[in-house]
Amino acid sequence: MPVVHFEEADGPERTQIGEALVKFARQADRLETGRSEGKYFLNHEEGCHVGGERIETGDEFYLDTETGEILCTDHGRARREEREA
Repeated sequence: MPVVHFEEADGPERTQIGEALVKFARQADRLETGRSEGKYFLNHEEGCHVGGERIETGDEFYLDTETGEILCTDHGRARREEREA
């Protein structure tokens, strides 16, 4: 399963996603819906699963679709490289 890279977080708690990622967000129990600013959102308010780093507005981050973990830039890149090896 892929490790998805997000170039920029919309805010410190959630980022709007398209329908292609809804399945993964739902499986990870990170899907938010029913907001006035959009239809689907990925919740990442707890920050990086590995190191606890917060995901702030404008930060890049990763979603491990296999585990449902949110990862900061460094941990996300490492996880993606690990999977590709």
